[in-house]
Amino acid sequence: MSEKTASQKLKEKLFINKENGLKNIDDKKLEEINRFCEGYKQFLAEGKTEREAALTAKTIAKKAGFEPFDRNKKYKAGDKYFVDNRGKTVAFVVVGKKSAEEGLKITAAHIDSPRIDLKPNPLYEDSELALFKTHYYGGIKKYQWTAMPLALHGVFAKKDGSVIEVNIGEDENDPCFVITDLLPHLSQEQVKRTLSEAIKGEELNILIGSRPFKDDKGSELVKLNIMAILNEKYGVTEEDFLSAELECVPAAKPRDIGFDRSLIGSYGHDDRVCAYPALMAICEIESPEQTAIAILADKEEVGSDGNTGLNSDFLRFVVRDLCENMGVDYTVALRNSKCLSADVNAALDPTFKDVMEPKNAAKINYGAVITKYTGARGKSGTSDASAEYVAYVRNMLDKAGIAWQTGELGKVDLGGGGTVAMYIANMGVDVVDLGVPVLSMHAPFEVVSKFDVFETYRTMYEFCK
Repeated sequence: MSEKTASQKLKEKLFINKENGLKNIDDKKLEEINRFCEGYKQFLAEGKTEREAALTAKTIAKKAGFEPFDRNKKYKAGDKYFVDNRGKTVAFVVVGKKSAEEGLKITAAHIDSPRIDLKPNPLYEDSELALFKTHYYGGIKKYQWTAMPLALHGVFAKKDGSVIEVNIGEDENDPCFVITDLLPHLSQEQVKRTLSEAIKGEELNILIGSRPFKDDKGSELVKLNIMAILNEKYGVTEEDFLSAELECVPAAKPRDIGFDRSLIGSYGHDDRVCAYPALMAICEIESPEQTAIAILADKEEVGSDGNTGLNSDFLRFVVRDLCENMGVDYTVALRNSKCLSADVNAALDPTFKDVMEPKNAAKINYGAVITKYTGARGKSGTSDASAEYVAYVRNMLDKAGIAWQTGELGKVDLGGGGTVAMYIANMGVDVVDLGVPVLSMHAPFEVVSKFDVFETYRTMYEFCK
């Protein structure tokens, strides 16, 4: 083997030298990665909505020793508790050895994903078919949601205070639902529409049945039969839809992708692919130096507003309750805190490379992605992490031997997107986005690398420990 030239040695010293993380991976680590990702796939399958993901996360955390927060209890180093916010957002806390005023280690991810919500008054009959009217949630390409099996998840909240859970379409013996589309032979006018208008919002109508009620008189007999089925199963009437939260999501299960099984395809990677590593990391921490908080939040896909989003005061209340328990000032704690906003970035897709600037695009199998800023065009709607904090994160990752990279959300005049980072930064916390690169982001079936998922988990653990 020839000796390296002076220029080659200097390039190794001075240039960025990132490489595919799977090139030199050994069988032992590959087994560890696959084992971790099997747990992640189960989390995806059980938590397809923010309610279900929050419930699944609490179940996992309870097994790791977390208990509901008790404001009458005096917490000490090593204690673990969680704070539930309306069953949609959860904060997990491991009390550290140091005072909270010396700063907290916060990881924040969201557990809501783009989907198809039912309108408040959704059920109707047309041409002797029963359908649901819908209103899509988050940024989607509407045409991607047609002609595929859908499952219905959510709750009916009744006037008597009872809440009835709904989950239909996931079991292989369940019926499922579908948004129909035009056949090619009759879509001459439809194909003239722009891609964004190929399927309009008001055309996302979900087919739910066709059998009429057993009566030869009257109108809306198919709708009546559907309501009779729902009344028998759930005890609801049509008016109960007005206080329901019902969401349609893809019925497909998480699957390994590729002959080498190196990738995972699933609905909901954005952002449960970061929520699960953050959850598992905090569950495995026993007695950290600084108090660790992992918050899994709702509403990011629609701007983080509302009382379960991170633009609310929920995280501030969690920190304030913690500091009051310790007898310290929560504003000082926040100003000294550090956060990883655990959110995804767009992976470089070889089929659509023209929307990316290659030197600043995240790649599959290159590890966790640091996204210094998000926003749109001129960085609108971003916190833009400080140089000092990015250097701190770089140093932590390199010391731990974690594979990492940097990325932007596409070319300057094309890209854009938001995360929860700016809402946490507004509290005076140092924060930067870090997460997993995703192919087909916001599609009903997204793709991630198992290696990148595991390196993101390692990052969360290293940060919080």
